[in-house]
Amino acid sequence: MKHWMILPLLLILVLVIVGGYAAYVFLTYSRIEDNLALEPAGNAAQAAQTGREYTIVSWNAGFGAYTADFTFFMDGGKESRARSRESVETCIGGIADTTVSFAPDFALFQEVDTDSTRSWHVDEAQMILDRFAAEGSLDSVFAQNYHSAYLMVPVTQPHGRSNSGILTLSRADITSALRRSLPVASGFKKLLDLDRCYSICRIPVENGRDLVLFNVHLSAYGTDAAQGSAQLDMLFADMEKEYAQGNYVICGGDFNHDFTGDSRSFFNDGSQKTYSWCQPFPDDAVPAGFVKCTAYAEGMTATTRYTDIPYSEDSFTVILDGFLVSDNVTCTYVQNIDTAYRYTDHNPVVMKFTLAE
Repeated sequence: MKHWMILPLLLILVLVIVGGYAAYVFLTYSRIEDNLALEPAGNAAQAAQTGREYTIVSWNAGFGAYTADFTFFMDGGKESRARSRESVETCIGGIADTTVSFAPDFALFQEVDTDSTRSWHVDEAQMILDRFAAEGSLDSVFAQNYHSAYLMVPVTQPHGRSNSGILTLSRADITSALRRSLPVASGFKKLLDLDRCYSICRIPVENGRDLVLFNVHLSAYGTDAAQGSAQLDMLFADMEKEYAQGNYVICGGDFNHDFTGDSRSFFNDGSQKTYSWCQPFPDDAVPAGFVKCTAYAEGMTATTRYTDIPYSEDSFTVILDGFLVSDNVTCTYVQNIDTAYRYTDHNPVVMKFTLAE
């Protein structure tokens, strides 16, 4: 072979590899279908009761990677996957144990991996289920939020293939559940935003109505205003539909908005610095008959940190997680719990509530 031919052939080979990989990523991308019926699992049998105080917890598990000193490449940090299988198991075990310590009747988890490169293929949902099942009867619903091809970013330590979802646990009987597909980005941006959903779990109440739990994880990276509004509009429409039927509605999770509207400045010395994932929550869009639960019993505590640097007093923190309830649900207590981000880049939210007669 002539020496002058080597460079052109190498360039052609690189183009073929890059083009083939790009084709693989785009051709294997698929959205999970909307209005997908989910099969509840477990052995809980009791109905919910009016007048009784219940406890519910919401916590984004951060796919088991975020120790307090973990930094994420999409936030300007360095890492793209958990440091080891043992680290994942420690983080998920800590999340499960801490949540159980609140003695919740219901729990909503987001960003729970089942078989992902970034979390060393640990079945995190099963780990959490096993811990809760050891405490008594339990029903569960897992909704796959997204699945992705093997993503070769960053090149030095690829994020890899992801299978992640949201997990709802209940000590009361979940009779049916549904996965709703949220509007997401199009074009190349969809490969980073991936898929998004919320789950709707239906629990019978002794008075013939239903307690309807919405477990939600809205988009973060690259979200534009129109897409964020479309996601909330869809969610609120489904919540209104249940409320109009006389049901009790609780929506909890990671909203990827500044939930109180002012937590950015509260926690960051008056800073008005904004990111796409923490625009102020649009209070004026909340449907009539619903309220945000923000009367924190022990004062304001942030629920997430920006992971461009290891957690410290200099970290940007904000409230992204919380609960909305219909006005036939009385929030008797709510508090974001400071865990020092030991197991994930989020803090849990604990709420107590009663269902009106």
